[in-house]
Order: sequence, then C-alpha cells, then structure tokens
Amino acid sequence: MKLFKIFKNTFAMAVFLSAIWLLFTWSNVGMLSIQTDSRSIPVAVRNKLCNVNFNDERPHVTNSTSLKMIYYVTPTYPRPEQVPELTRLAHTLMHVPRIHWIVADDQPLCSDQVSSVLRRTGLPYTHISSPKPFIYKSTNFPRGVANRRVALNWLQENVAEGVLYFGDDDNTVDLRLFDELRNTKKVSMFPVGLIGEYGVSSPIVKDGKVVGFFDSWPASRTFPVDMAGFAVNIEFLKETANMPFIAGHEEDRFLVSLDLKVEDIEPLAANCTKVLVWHTKTVKHKKPTLKININKLNTISKYQNFVNLLKETSRLGMAEVNAEAGIKSYITRNRKTSETLADIQ
Repeated sequence: MKLFKIFKNTFAMAVFLSAIWLLFTWSNVGMLSIQTDSRSIPVAVRNKLCNVNFNDERPHVTNSTSLKMIYYVTPTYPRPEQVPELTRLAHTLMHVPRIHWIVADDQPLCSDQVSSVLRRTGLPYTHISSPKPFIYKSTNFPRGVANRRVALNWLQENVAEGVLYFGDDDNTVDLRLFDELRNTKKVSMFPVGLIGEYGVSSPIVKDGKVVGFFDSWPASRTFPVDMAGFAVNIEFLKETANMPFIAGHEEDRFLVSLDLKVEDIEPLAANCTKVLVWHTKTVKHKKPTLKININKLNTISKYQNFVNLLKETSRLGMAEVNAEAGIKSYITRNRKTSETLADIQ
C-alpha cells in the first residue's frame, strides 16, 4: 500500500509538471493567449536557402528600372496540387515586369519539382525550404506562417526598397493589380473576392480614406483583411515586423507590428470598388496508390512511354506506384478493360 501511494504521488506530480510545460509551450507558440507580444515566439525551424536568382531571363518582358520591384511571396506545401498551382501562378507572374518571386516551401528539403517550376519561368526568384514547426505537424494550421516569416527575414536582410505582396499559390490575380501595387507608399489595401460569408473582404472608403472594413469574420481584429488584400512598401517594413502563429490573426498582427494606423492605409482598385484578386481554392485531390509492378512493366519495350508517364505522375506527387498494394489498375482497349500486368501484352 505504501509503494502504491508513492507511485500515485509520483504519477500525479509528473502529470502536473507535464501540464505546466504544455501550458508554457502552447502560450509561447500562440495556442493560448498568455503572451500578447507577437514577437516573442521562440519556435525554431530549420530553414534552408535553396537558390536565389537575381537575373531576369524573360526575353518578352521589358524591365524599366523606373518601376518599383515587386517581391511576391508565395507560401506553398507538398500535395498533389502543388506543381499545377505553382505552374498556373507562374504563367501570370511571367507577364509582370520588375517582379521577384519568393517561394517558401513547407518541407525540410529543397524540392526538385518546385525548383524546376521556378527555373522555367525565367523570373528572378528566391527558393527557400521552410518547414512548419514540429508542434503543428499533425494539424493544418496556422498554414503558411513559417513560410512568410522566413521570407520576411530574407527581405529584411537583402532588400532595401520595393513592394512586398503576399500571394498564395492558389490565388487568382488580375494583371492590373501589379501596376497599382507599385504605387504603395506605406501600406495599400484593396478588395479580395471569394472570401468568407460575404463573398468579398474589403476596406470601406470614404472621400479617399479607409473608414472601416467589410469582412464576415471581424474577430476583434484591428485590420480584418485577407492576406491577399494588402501590400507593404519595404521601406515601411520595420525591424519589429513579424507574423504570429495564431490562426486567423496572422494578417492583423503583422500589420499591427508595423505600427500601422488606419489613416496610413492607401486604398487601391478605384477606391476599393474593383476586385482584382480572388482567393480561389482548388478541389483537394487525395493522392492514390496504384498497384502496378512498374519494374516488370519496364521490361516491355513497347510500353516504355506508359512507364515514363507513371514515373512522371509519381515524381510530381499526383500518385504513388506500388507493386504490392494499392488500387488495382486497368487499361481499356476496344471497350474492354484488362489488368495492367496480366493482360497488357
């Protein structure tokens, strides 16, 4: 009985100390609001600078040095839609003069697939590996914060002038927006379509000044805006600029960290009457595993093109190929289906 009491007391003390440790950890990373200073977040991640290219290799674009450089920051993460999303966005950015694309990828290694997309654009770019902190690995939030934070660090260390804009890899952007972004003196704002229950998130403008905000999730935020709804002149990007790991409050706390005042905001898009960017979302595609013995199929020379297609599909992260497990795969010929390996020859 005495040993049982000792064990019980020891166990209780261990639980108590674990609870204290969890409370301390969660408060530091923003899961609990014990601390209110968004700068005091000691979450360490191992970032890696994969590649930087300052050369603009697009022959069809005339770059005038009189134009302010736009630094377009895109957080991304590995999924079947990653390469298609980046490819679609790339074909918008490739039409924009004087733009530097910063892609921060939520994975510990420098992705060959992401690097390939960036190289093909001919754009000046910075590619950074910026994995999410371990404490958030089992969840999807707060998505993109680690990526944007490392991009901010790179800008603060390497860039003195220009315009910062956060553009997710699934956003749709009207080319007219870029010309307006270059006019940003401190912080500009504009409407974002397909947001929340209102269908749009936007500042409200009166006599050329922002007087309020139209957003379906106010959440006691000083600046209830979407991440795609503002731009910052890099000269206004103070050393205190930071973004917290607090889901839903990333934009607000970032803007507050700039000491931004409502009267400083510069409304764009015809006094916030036009929508030039949309928060579009691609339907999620669950990555399948195909039950195909690709090594056996590789021995059949007449199906080499099909083997290469399967390898490309796997390389781009759209599907896995496994000889032992997965979805039984078939080939259709003359309206008849055949198992890939049993009847293909």
